[in-house]
Formats: sequence, structure tokens, C-alpha cells
Amino acid sequence: MMSTERAAKLIQGTTGGWEVVVGLEVHCQVLSNAKLFSGAATAFGADPNSQVSFVDAAMPGMLPVINKFCVEQAVRTGLGLKAQINLRSVFDRKNYFYADLPAGYQISQYKNPIVGEGEVLIDLPGGEVARVGIERLHLEQDAGKSIHDQHPDHSFVDLNRAGIALMEIVTKPDMRSAEEASLFLRKLRAIVRYLGTCDGNMEEGSMRADVNVSVRKPGTPFNTRCEIKNMNSMRFIVQAIEYESRRQIDVLESGGTIAQQTLLFDTKTGETRPMRSKEEAHDYRYFPDPDLLPLEFEQSWVDEIAASLPELPDAKKDRFMAMGLNAYDALVLVAEKETAEYFEAMLAAGVDAKSAANWLNNEYFGRLNKAGLSVTEGPVSAAANAEIIKMVGENIISGKIAKDVLDIVWAEGGDPRAIVETRGLKQVTDTGAIEKAVDAVIAANPDKVEAAKLKPAMAGWFVGQVMKATGGKANPGTVNALIKARLGLPD
Repeated sequence: MMSTERAAKLIQGTTGGWEVVVGLEVHCQVLSNAKLFSGAATAFGADPNSQVSFVDAAMPGMLPVINKFCVEQAVRTGLGLKAQINLRSVFDRKNYFYADLPAGYQISQYKNPIVGEGEVLIDLPGGEVARVGIERLHLEQDAGKSIHDQHPDHSFVDLNRAGIALMEIVTKPDMRSAEEASLFLRKLRAIVRYLGTCDGNMEEGSMRADVNVSVRKPGTPFNTRCEIKNMNSMRFIVQAIEYESRRQIDVLESGGTIAQQTLLFDTKTGETRPMRSKEEAHDYRYFPDPDLLPLEFEQSWVDEIAASLPELPDAKKDRFMAMGLNAYDALVLVAEKETAEYFEAMLAAGVDAKSAANWLNNEYFGRLNKAGLSVTEGPVSAAANAEIIKMVGENIISGKIAKDVLDIVWAEGGDPRAIVETRGLKQVTDTGAIEKAVDAVIAANPDKVEAAKLKPAMAGWFVGQVMKATGGKANPGTVNALIKARLGLPD
């Protein structure tokens, strides 16, 4: 079920419920080996000011030259957002003065962006799907970085980041809770990573968000919003929205008004604090950059890019569900491109979709999470996990032994089938041997036998005891059938 008007998630104040309204401006660093208007490198972690061209440093007489690949990456992203691609766009100068902006202006796009309106669908708890509108995507160059903690009296400027291509993705104010904002960012991150247009690494600053928050009584017009700048952590974004919405409710309920401000979020106190009054567009004195012609390209080029797009999370989720997976399992598997690829490698190795999904979600991913590893860092290959599942299906090992084999492969490596063979872990299918174990357990527990005859569900206890006695090697189905036969219980 899709909805743009979700069930209200109201925050209760002294005057009743308040609705939170959230919009995001997400800056995604374009995956490119060169900057937007120069040939300087873009590698993360390079020595300060080692990746700076004369253009980036705004030396006199230097002219920007557009990087075609960055334009292609923006178009790919726009197509992934189901957005309108504008065949003509204009670069503007956004004027402001700061030490890490050598030219005194940022080359950006204002009235004529490269990408227009689109949408992102987010999966809400309970199976509801919500639409978050995309207002625009525009290309712009990043600023440098001011460093304030290297000297007691001076600040330093690193221009390595200056001129790196950014895609600013602006949403409509369609999110109604901190949770929805977090879900949107996770989905957007997945989309750009599938597309290969941004690595989505928030810790390194290659994806960060400005968060616009306001509150209102349900059904009333939007109120004044405040913008929380430069957020690069999902957890802190949630905390900032929750704190700021409650702060605004307290101000309004005490008779005050909300001042339109730019805020910073203090991660130590968990509070927002004013940074400056919020700028309007006219404060930046936008005008078309005289050094750059309007950006124009053909629809045929856009069509070529569209034809090269990979399968994106929504389409992959639908395909996985068509294989018999439930919505939750499919969402877990498509959340990261690498996870989906791992799952599909298991399918290619001959495991059915439901068995692979159950094994990954219930067994392997838990071990990865506990060890703090991603699926690409885990020590067990998709082929090895597939072999373990196939041995269960072939009745070579039981489900319990399968977990033991996974632990061995995790810790020591090796071929799962060879491990089962050399360590004597094969499932006992000899009915005679299983009958002996069943008879021994029954003989040792006469009181439980009488209880099971009154309560047939207790047969499960006997099955567990037999499995324990056989080291988990007995075929569980055979054990269950023999227990019921010996106790005279119905099948």
C-alpha cells in the first residue's frame, strides 16, 4: 500500500498533538577521479593541499572547464530517482565569503538545475510504502575545509576538497518523523551506491545532509522552519530532529515564535544551537556564471545512460519477493548492493531463494553483526554458505550440524563438504541406530512418557533429547516419526 498521507505520528504537547515536518538537502559527493571544473585528484585522505589546481585555488585568469563524467553521474542519479532530466541547465555563482572558499563564490545551480522533480519510495513499519518527493538535483562544487584544532592561535585551510563535484538533492517537506528521515537517507544511500554515483560514506563526509525541521498542528499550513547544518550520521540526524521538534513545540506552546535560523547540532549535549539567521536566496546574489556556457545535451545521450542503469533496490526487492521471500527478508537483502550480490551468488550456486534468505538472515548476518563486519569482509564465501545449505537439503547434515559447520568455516576456513567428511559430521540415517537412541531416552524417562501421552506436544522434548544424545547427527524427521510411533501419538 502506497501513501503520501501517512497515519499521523504526533508529538504530544500541553495543547495536544503536533506534527513534525521534515525536508532534507542531501549533499552527495560524485564518484569521479577528477573535480567538477578542474583535473585535480579527489582521493580521500591525501596530504593537505596536495590535490589543488590553480582553478581550485582561484588564481587570477584561471577558467573552469566542465567535467563531462560528473554531468553523466548526475544524470544517472536523476534517472535513478525517477526524475525529470533537464536538457538545458545553467551554472550560477553563489556569492559568500569564507576562508575556505578562495574565489568568494561557489559555482552552483539555482533556477535551472540539471535534474527536476522525482521521487523516492520508503518502506515504513507495517508494510506501508510512503512517497518522498524530490524537488531537484543540482551540481555544485564543494568548498575547502577549515581546520581549527592544529594551533592555539591560528586556523588552517585545506583546499583538497575545494572544487569536488557535489550533487545536492533537495526533497519536498514530505517526511513526518525522524524515523522517516532516517529511512529516506538509507534508501537514497542505497540508490546512489547501486548506481555507482556516490559511495555514500557519511563518516568521510561524502554524503551529508542539511535537515529542515518545523512543527504544526495537523491540517494547518507549514510553520517557520529551522535548518540543521552538515549532519553526517544517521543516529545524530534522528536525535537532532527529535530534539529540535520538541524545542519548537515548547517555544510555540509558551506563546513564542520560531525564528528562521541555521542551527548546529551539539553531539555531546544532544541539543541544537543557533549558528546564524537563515539566509534567503537573494542574500547570495545568484547570477549566471559568465565563464560557463549553459549546459546542453541531447535526449539520445540521456537514453543511452538510462539503458545502462543497473537493477535498483525497488525492482530487486520486487523480484526477490516474486521468488517467495517476504517483504522483510527482501528489504534486508537489498539494503546494501553487496548484500544483494552475495545472496544472488548463493542462488547461482544452486540454493533456493527462501533457504538462502533464511540462512543469511537467521545465521550468517548475525555473526557478521556481532563481529562488526560487512558482508564483503566476512570470512565465509557465498559458495561455502550455499554448500552448507545444500548438504542440509540432501540430508547429509542436520540443521544443528549446519550451524556447527558454519562456525568451523568461519574460524578456520576450508571446504564445508570436506569438513563434514573428515570430522564425521554426516547425519545418521541408519534407522536401527536411531531406534536404539530413541529407546534409551524413552526408557530413562518413564514419567515424561506418561506426560507425553496426555500432552502430545511433549514429543518435541524427546526429539531434543535424542538429538542431543546423537550429537545432532540423527535425522530429525526420522527421530520425530519414531518417537511418535513408540509413544503411540498421532502423526
